[in-house]
Amino acid sequence: MLDYKVKRIVNPSQKELRELAIKYSHPILKSAYGNLDRITRFKARMAKYTYVIAPESDKDKYSHNIIDPKKAQELIERQKRYIESKEFLIEIQGYLGLGEKAVPVLWLFTPESANIAGMQQVLAFPREEVETPEQLKEPFKPKLTVVFASGFIVEDMPGKMAVVVDLDNYINYVMGSDYFGESKKGALRLLNDYVYQLGGLVFHAGAKAVKIGDRVVTMAIMGLSGTGKTTTTFSKQGELTQPIQDDMISLWPDKKINVTENGCFAKTYGLKPETEPVIYKGTVHPDAWVENVYMNEDGTYDFSKDILTPEEVARWKDILIATGAPPENVEKYIKGEVKAEDVVDKYLVPKDGWDFVVWTQNGRSIIPMSIIEDAADLHNIPPLKYIGILNRDEGPDAATPGIVKFASAAQAAGYFLLGETSKTSAAGKERGKTRSPFTNPFFPRRFSLMAERYMELTSDMPDLVAWMMNTGYVGGDALDEKAGRALKVKIRHSSAMLEAMLRDAIKWTVDPDFGYYIVDVNAPENAELLEKVPAEILQPRLLFEKQGRLDEYEAWVRKMKKERKEFLESLGTREEIIKAVVNE
Repeated sequence: MLDYKVKRIVNPSQKELRELAIKYSHPILKSAYGNLDRITRFKARMAKYTYVIAPESDKDKYSHNIIDPKKAQELIERQKRYIESKEFLIEIQGYLGLGEKAVPVLWLFTPESANIAGMQQVLAFPREEVETPEQLKEPFKPKLTVVFASGFIVEDMPGKMAVVVDLDNYINYVMGSDYFGESKKGALRLLNDYVYQLGGLVFHAGAKAVKIGDRVVTMAIMGLSGTGKTTTTFSKQGELTQPIQDDMISLWPDKKINVTENGCFAKTYGLKPETEPVIYKGTVHPDAWVENVYMNEDGTYDFSKDILTPEEVARWKDILIATGAPPENVEKYIKGEVKAEDVVDKYLVPKDGWDFVVWTQNGRSIIPMSIIEDAADLHNIPPLKYIGILNRDEGPDAATPGIVKFASAAQAAGYFLLGETSKTSAAGKERGKTRSPFTNPFFPRRFSLMAERYMELTSDMPDLVAWMMNTGYVGGDALDEKAGRALKVKIRHSSAMLEAMLRDAIKWTVDPDFGYYIVDVNAPENAELLEKVPAEILQPRLLFEKQGRLDEYEAWVRKMKKERKEFLESLGTREEIIKAVVNE
């Protein structure tokens, strides 16, 4: 156990953690629903400031930045001195997962990080749910540790923060960030490596149990933040749908899957009771924790807030400045000397120094599994039958089909390794396409290892169905949709496509360019699906043809094949996988 010479508050109750958060975690607001809303300096996880401790000579072994062991030790010692200058440390003991494969984790938080301790406790399985009465009498024995000090501003590091990852000892040190995701992903990053070393693989995937006729199966949904992973996980298909997990699952050599967390970390932007009732009800529950959600004067939440008026900025002035807004710019905006249209583009991306004008779209809620309606029995998870990846395609060359079924394990491994999507609000100001292997940037070692392990684990799972779904647009973006030039893949479209796939009610045809299966829009068997989903979403080529843009589509095909091959080669991917992706 890390030896910090400071008093520890061990496993305080949620009530105590809320009291500590109100006292120490500033700025924090109490909502009309009774839960707390913390407004943070950092609005997203900072991968570029995350470093694995390793010598320069080992750089090619890791997917993260690396930091020299000597420099890392100096930062760790400085963090220790900071911790020991505080009144106390909050110690949360818990597990990632349930059953015999559950992994014990120790989280340590400085006082100003009390809200993060509260959130993390919600997501961790308590010792009582995993250990025997005899084990509970013994001292806690963690395999993984996260040390979180949001007030330790690292002035001499980029961004004045650092996440230092010690894989040899499975300790993740967070310095200077006040964003909850660094705690949650800190432990899950360590879990990724821990499970891999034991022969398994962690997927950045939500999961749900679905009853279709007389069978119950598990569906896993991979996706980067903002692609619709949580939405898809909580959407209803079949006779009964029960959420299993919101963010990560582990697949083991015995083909069993294990959960990781005891709740949900949900994106709240655009949240509506009509489209996402489970997440909405959970977010406004008094037991939830909330982060960076806009609060009205009456204490209710506005989940769709974007540009702030000068009056709203004036009301939020102290909090905005406390979380990094330049005071002089805040004053200019309040006085009307600078208007929103002067500093915000058509995509609502603000200029540097003016981020406060647009409320972050990366608001979050942490919801206990106990308040999620119709949650599955996490001790009895059905066999994995479907595993897919979400691609939130967007832009003039958005041409990913609404749903795809992969033709082989190698092809699935390749597309999962590509991890294609468009950058979302969680990426901050950055726009455009991105690739994130297995949508899992938390896997700390060489990314191609995930594809190889996937092939190993699924080689004797012949009934496993691997798929990809577009949750974005076809033919453009939101502005193009308004102009009638593009189609949005809506939640109801996604649900209908998944329903048809789960019921084995799709007549597939081979895509001539990429070799995967797409919906045959000419087959009578697909008439019911076509009543719910436009043919142009199922086969994007049709949209480009109708609009006289076929040359754009064909250029996209050539570009994708070239870029995908180059990307996979850059990761050291097996030739078998590359050939399956580029359809050679």
